[in-house]
Amino acid sequence: MTAKAGLSQINIVVSDLDASIAFYEKLGLTFSVDAGQPSHATCELPDGTFVMLDTEEAVTRFTPGWTRPTGGPRVAFGFGLPTAKAVDALYEELVAAGHPSLREPWSSEWGVRYATVVDPDGTPADLQAPLDGS
Repeated sequence: MTAKAGLSQINIVVSDLDASIAFYEKLGLTFSVDAGQPSHATCELPDGTFVMLDTEEAVTRFTPGWTRPTGGPRVAFGFGLPTAKAVDALYEELVAAGHPSLREPWSSEWGVRYATVVDPDGTPADLQAPLDGS
């Protein structure tokens, strides 16, 4: 029987490392950049999973033939917040900082407050919280 793999890291290819770090840090992630690898940043989540940011230039060095994707996003990240008001406040902060909105805050029929902004490379970041206790 083959051993089952566990998700250990998420790699995001970015065009501007500093802009991406600034965006994701507003969403609660904290990155470190190794001086020996200035085109790479790492964030360790509490469960031990890593979120990695690599520049397009770096990816072309270790993935021959890589090209920037075209069309719509292929992934979206969801960020949980404690309250609906927190969704609205963080959405406003990100949009005021110049990050485009894909969808303004709205309340779903199944009891969740949502909003969607995009990172500097167009990857959606969904902000979400239960409506109870708003």
